Amino acid sequence: MNSAAHDDSVSRLMVQLLTWVGEQPRVYREAIEAWRSSCPRHPVWDDALISGFIQFDRGASARETRVILTSRGREFLEAARSAS
Repeated sequence: MNSAAHDDSVSRLMVQLLTWVGEQPRVYREAIEAWRSSCPRHPVWDDALISGFIQFDRGASARETRVILTSRGREFLEAARSAS
C-alpha cells in the first residue's frame, strides 16, 4: 500500500470514528471496545486522542465516563465532509 492510499484509509477511519462518537453519547467502555486496535497500521483511536479530536468527560464512576468530540474534532469532521 502506498503512502497516499494509507493516508486516505486512515482519514476515512478517522471520519468514521468521529462520526460515530458524535452521533450519540458514548461511554468509554463502549468506545474502547468498538475502536481500540492493537494493530500498528490502524491506530485511529490513539491518533484521535493525540490530535485532540476526542476527549473524556469523566463521570462519577468509570461507567459514567463518556467519550466526546472536541471543537477541534468537530472542525476536522466538518472539513472532511466538505472535501468529499
